[in-house]
Amino acid sequence: MGAAGQRRAVQSWCGALCFSVMLSCVEQISAQIKYSIPEEVKVGSVVGNVAKDLGLDISSLEERQFRIVSGTEDVQFKVNPNNGVLYVHGKIDREELCESISPCLINLKLVAENPMEIHYVRVEILDVNDNSPSFQEEENVIEISESTLPGKRFQLPTAQDPDVVANTVRVYKLNINEYFSVQIRERGEDKIPFLVLQKSLDREKHNEHKLILTAVDGGNPPRSGTLNVTVIVLDSNDNHPIFSQEVYSVTIPENVKVNTSVIKVMATDVDEGVNGEIQYFFAGELDPKLYEMFILNKDTGEIRVKGEIDFEKADVYKLDVHATDKGQPPMSTDCRVIIKVLDENDNKPEIEVTSLLKTVSENSKPGTVVSLISITDQDAGLNGKVICTLPDDVPFELKPSFQDNMYSLVLKQRLDRETVSHYEITITATDCGQPPLSTFKTLSIDVSDVNDNIPEFLQNPIELYLVENNVPGNSIFSVSASDKDLNENAALTYHILREEGSQLKMAAFLNINSDNGQISALKSFDFETLKTFQFQVVATDSGTPSLSSNVTVNVFILDQNDNAPVILYPVSSNGSAEGVEEIPRNVNAGLVTKVRAYDADIGYNGWLLFSLQEVTDHSLFGLDRYTGQIRTLRSFTETDEAEHKLIILVKDNGNVSLSATATVIVKLVEPKEAFAASDVKSPAKDDEDNDVTFYLMITLGSVSVLFLISIIVLIAMQCSKTTDYTSKYLQETNYDGTLCHSIQYRSGDKRYMLVGPRMSIGSTIVPGSHANTLVLPDRRRTSEVAVCFSPHVLMSPVHKVSVSYQHKL
Repeated sequence: MGAAGQRRAVQSWCGALCFSVMLSCVEQISAQIKYSIPEEVKVGSVVGNVAKDLGLDISSLEERQFRIVSGTEDVQFKVNPNNGVLYVHGKIDREELCESISPCLINLKLVAENPMEIHYVRVEILDVNDNSPSFQEEENVIEISESTLPGKRFQLPTAQDPDVVANTVRVYKLNINEYFSVQIRERGEDKIPFLVLQKSLDREKHNEHKLILTAVDGGNPPRSGTLNVTVIVLDSNDNHPIFSQEVYSVTIPENVKVNTSVIKVMATDVDEGVNGEIQYFFAGELDPKLYEMFILNKDTGEIRVKGEIDFEKADVYKLDVHATDKGQPPMSTDCRVIIKVLDENDNKPEIEVTSLLKTVSENSKPGTVVSLISITDQDAGLNGKVICTLPDDVPFELKPSFQDNMYSLVLKQRLDRETVSHYEITITATDCGQPPLSTFKTLSIDVSDVNDNIPEFLQNPIELYLVENNVPGNSIFSVSASDKDLNENAALTYHILREEGSQLKMAAFLNINSDNGQISALKSFDFETLKTFQFQVVATDSGTPSLSSNVTVNVFILDQNDNAPVILYPVSSNGSAEGVEEIPRNVNAGLVTKVRAYDADIGYNGWLLFSLQEVTDHSLFGLDRYTGQIRTLRSFTETDEAEHKLIILVKDNGNVSLSATATVIVKLVEPKEAFAASDVKSPAKDDEDNDVTFYLMITLGSVSVLFLISIIVLIAMQCSKTTDYTSKYLQETNYDGTLCHSIQYRSGDKRYMLVGPRMSIGSTIVPGSHANTLVLPDRRRTSEVAVCFSPHVLMSPVHKVSVSYQHKL
């Protein structure tokens, strides 16, 4: 127990010494780092600083996700992302990882992202003499005829040592005796022990010999294993079989059918009879797996296939065949059969996606690495050479790495998410075997959105027709824009552009819902005050930086029948629509007076009609429906009453008509009384006219300066008129008694015109005239005649008409 402990201590010291020496052996070959480390090293031991040796920035390793991405060997190793140190993560047993392969190399792939980099690290696992040689059996029995001549060799079982190179079996020793010695012969890389007879045997003296065969490896300190060899001395069968070849070699393809003949070995024996009859057996020290792969005919020596031959599992098989005669004692000999396996293209390539960016921004530059791809094929030669391709219709390409069968998937051209938002990329890997085998791998890559599209309105400009007297605060219109981008890049908000300008001042009375574009008016619009205006709505997305566009909204106010007719004449001194007309009894049938009215609306809403609501004598008075003229239908007679009351109803033609009434009292007087009354009433008439003028100034205070000048001229004329009573009674006039309005709208190439009663269809309204100027086309010249009707002029008994000229540009 003490000796074993000392031996383990010495081994541990030697292993630590080797480890410390080999850690310094770092070499870089073709951009690869190679480290050497002994097996059985403690978990956590440092292999090397990969980041330092590769020249990487240690401070950015964790951010770049520096890690090992290769196969199953990465279980034994880990890399510290904080300092770039490669250390042992699990128990390392070279015999378990590489079996008898030497050197034992572990290839590690390390990846760092942003930008994507891949590095290759090769770690060589150095063998430590941690296994002792061992025999499959504890005892081996050999029968030797006493007639055997000295110098005869007998093959002994070989010892197995999982260690390699210097630590494997190097020498065999035999305990000291006078009859036997051990001889070592090399067959390839293997050392075969033979028991050599040194001295003739005498069965009568010693019928059995007990020997100990010791196998010693080349480690420091060396390890050993023993085998008990028992030699039984037999009576003479003095010739042993002889093989035609000591080593047989044959080649077979993999995947060969079961029971296929591989080779036939042959041995001869010069003895006669049963001593010359030979049987063949596999040597007992073969790997048990070989008995599952091949079968040997003991009589013919033919070897046939028993199991599946796979080149990827083993490319060569070594069999020891034992030939024994049937003599007593039997004599035997051995030979080595080496079976080489030819590779067939029976394995498809395998595609391994080492790293993949599942989402790529649409503004990524060409050359951006999207994925790292590793292609492997277990076949050898051309069967293992792989060609990797992509479809032609994708904006990606494969760029090969300096290491075979390594590719980078990179962006070939610019992306546009609005055109293609998702790619299904099929990678095809095809080997160069005959026939070639292929495998496919589909990568799903989404294209992330970038704010590269401005909001778009379906129509620009937009025309809005709004009926006047809208309810303040209610929605009047809605605008909507669309954005081809996604999520916040397509989330739109709306606002009204509020800038200085005559057209944009009305925007102050509008409000817009920033989320849905609903526009509401903060005031009620009046057609008589405002007929049209425009404003601009801006749609802005939520991207960074944000993009926006605007749309112009042209608003046209539509008229409603919201103004009742206003009686301009008759008007009494207290403001009521009532007047008294005195007519001489002897006057002929004709015009008595005229009811004048005004409606601020336009079109049918401002078209006034007159009717007699109440009259004392229908046979005496008549009323013109359109002009409001009151006429006598016949001459007065002595039997007619001296006073007649007429109530006139004035109403417009709106859908819901509005009306007003005027009362006219007609008094019949004798001619002399009428003349005297005219002299007395003249000052009163002046006062009445002044009251009417003041009423008109209040009602029409927003008219133009020209309109005010007309009023002043009218007042002057009223003050200077004569007292000729006959001028009071108007016999005829061309004025129809109704102030008609019209308005025209222009929308693009279309023109809309609302025409009131008795208006020429060929006439137009002069802009800025407050709908009181009618432009009449003059076919004799390029200018147009504008006839302006002033309410003051319409009231005047003189009925003057002011004419102005306006040239069309």
